[in-house]
Amino acid sequence: MRRCYSAPMGKRQIISRQGVPRCVLLTDARNDAGLERAITRLPRGSVVVFRHYHLNQDVRRDRFQHLSKLTERRGGLVIGARVPSGWRAGGVYGSAKEVAGARGLRLATAHSLREIGMAARAGAHAVLLSPVFATRSHPGAKVLGTARFLMLARQSPLPVIALGGMTAARARRLPVHGWAAIDGFASGYAKC
Repeated sequence: MRRCYSAPMGKRQIISRQGVPRCVLLTDARNDAGLERAITRLPRGSVVVFRHYHLNQDVRRDRFQHLSKLTERRGGLVIGARVPSGWRAGGVYGSAKEVAGARGLRLATAHSLREIGMAARAGAHAVLLSPVFATRSHPGAKVLGTARFLMLARQSPLPVIALGGMTAARARRLPVHGWAAIDGFASGYAKC
């Protein structure tokens, strides 16, 4: 697979590297209590991926609207994971299949070279490659580790965002576009 961030790939243009966020905060039940504080610590241009699968639809919509307003005031963008189109998310987060044809910023999940390729063909702007390290989200799951993660990242035609057990210190050691976390930002100890 050819590495390119802004050159044409087939008949489709990949968004410029500058248009892809370097910091991505993923939401869920674990970090909900600290999200407002975490969002205020994110630099301008960061993205919040709204998941909150644990809430019923009405409460989930209200929480989405609240976090969207806060994030936008701070110069960031909220994109959705399995949110209705009427919620007006700034993009989509999910598998290659889920981001294909979506409007706005498209961040795809990937765990292998095959999935990176699927994300590129689906028109994703970047991939969240995971899990780099052990993570509370998937206890006991097999991790990529630094060497395999970097090998996959070097072959990606898309900007790579590291996910899985990430902290600011770990992110500084990985020469990729950016990093994402669930706990890493919400706990207040990490800045992008």
